Amino acid sequence: MANVTFVLLPGAGGSAWYWHLVAPRLEQGGHEAVPVALPAADDTAGLPEYADAVIRAIGNREPRRVVLVAQSLAGFIAPLVCKQVPVAALVLLNAMIPKPGERPREWWTNTRHDEAKREQNRRDGRPADAPFDPLLEFFHDVPQPIIDTAWAQGEPRQSEAVFGSPCNFDFWPAVLTRVLIARDDRFFPAEFQRRVAWERLGISGDVMRGGHLAALSQPDELTARLVTYATRLHDGAASQSSEGP
Repeated sequence: MANVTFVLLPGAGGSAWYWHLVAPRLEQGGHEAVPVALPAADDTAGLPEYADAVIRAIGNREPRRVVLVAQSLAGFIAPLVCKQVPVAALVLLNAMIPKPGERPREWWTNTRHDEAKREQNRRDGRPADAPFDPLLEFFHDVPQPIIDTAWAQGEPRQSEAVFGSPCNFDFWPAVLTRVLIARDDRFFPAEFQRRVAWERLGISGDVMRGGHLAALSQPDELTARLVTYATRLHDGAASQSSEGP
């Protein structure tokens, strides 16, 4: 399999550190990993500025060797990047999948997230309207040493500006897209993710172990999934080439 460049986008908070376990594993397999820091603390930055940061990170790399991986909020960035850069593939990981023109703050109501989250809280033995708890909802399956490191960094600042920014695309870009769902995600429950992916993209999604922060709790499996996607991409391209016109 030819080497691939994985461009790795974090979710809210915009910290490239989120990928610090996955990136070296991809590199050990002979691939290039580019974790991207997003301008989350910038009150003037909307989705276009987030997309610009990703495009700068891709730089002059051959786009057809780039696999874009978007976690959570970064799902709103992905179509804006893909309409400007013809990447080889897109992987949406526990991602917010936007409709054309939708704003991130509208997504929660439009997808009926509250209904799914209340049911998940009940399954977890919590009150349906329990307040958000990052330890229970984000870090419940992350090893304690990683939690300690995350806490030592302090909470990343996430400006509200991006949530009011419209995702300006007319239709989903014509890029090979995979939806990867962590089965134990308490923030975006797996059933909820499957429904949204099917309603918005017509994709049923693949399921792996782990919670919302799968790159921290299941770096080995996530890396293997990403490499498998890249292998299939390469094999498919080789098959098309061998068939000829």
